[in-house]
Amino acid sequence: MADHSLVLDLALTVRHDGHGGVADDLSGPDGLTTWVREHAAALDTDGFTVEAFAADDDALAAVRALRAAVRALFARAVRPDPPSPADAERLLPAGMALELLNSAAAAVPTAPRLEWPEGRDPYAVHRGTGTPDAVTALCASLARAAVHFLAGPDRARLRACHAPRCVRYFLKEHPRQEWCRPSCGNRARVARHQRRRQLHAEP
Repeated sequence: MADHSLVLDLALTVRHDGHGGVADDLSGPDGLTTWVREHAAALDTDGFTVEAFAADDDALAAVRALRAAVRALFARAVRPDPPSPADAERLLPAGMALELLNSAAAAVPTAPRLEWPEGRDPYAVHRGTGTPDAVTALCASLARAAVHFLAGPDRARLRACHAPRCVRYFLKEHPRQEWCRPSCGNRARVARHQRRRQLHAEP
């Protein structure tokens, strides 16, 4: 099972560009190919070989659609707090996001398989029962990571960072954490200070 960092990393391919806008690390097939290879260790690669994976426009569209569903469900998870400003005005409806996520997760049927190495305790793994194409297998792996995360305890720690210019989601590590990174906390404090100065300067 992939850990929660995989689905967070997928969501965070939408990021601040450093100039007041939003950048997309999956802006082209090459970007997706690079991202998949960088996350090979976290992906359930039953069904495709990461080293041989080369994204095309169809793969890019499929993964970006899945990412939109994940970000819509992240926005639902952080309620009543507001979602990331990156897509707050164009979120998929929650029902549509759920359907897209569940369909992708179910596109590669799996069956439990018992593994019992000599000298060790037996354990169960889930293996694909078909031979899906690489894009279907990739999306199924990402969707299942999202399902496990959203249905698990870490969902309660999910937050959207609302520091100026930030569009990230993050997991809250301690009760007083408000921002995803110290640099975001610094920007937020500077912005608050400037607002207070402006209020005091007004006649």
